[in-house]
Amino acid sequence: MRKHILVVDDQPGIRFLLDEVFTNEGYQVTTANTGKEALDHIHTSTFDLIMLDYKLPIMDGIQVLHQMESEKIILPAILMSGLAEEAMQEAESCTLVKQVMAKPFNIMEVCDIVNEIVK
Repeated sequence: MRKHILVVDDQPGIRFLLDEVFTNEGYQVTTANTGKEALDHIHTSTFDLIMLDYKLPIMDGIQVLHQMESEKIILPAILMSGLAEEAMQEAESCTLVKQVMAKPFNIMEVCDIVNEIVK
């Protein structure tokens, strides 16, 4: 059974890049461009990891994580952000966050972190 990753980012280029990389790594990948869309996917599918952008329109990454926690959804998360320090401070309140990654990121580093969390 392939591991399933949910990639949530409002930038199409990042969604495409991560989808491509993780599909090539042997993962099943689903993408979403808003926090609401991410929650819809989480309610209808099972995932092994969520890679979530910190700044999203309408509902940001931290709000998505708090919603998941309030619904008792246990899903390890990687928070991605161009504002890594700010994201790290906010992520401290979220038990689901396993890693905060600064954008732009090194794709090999991303693969290592994902493989470590998911395997």
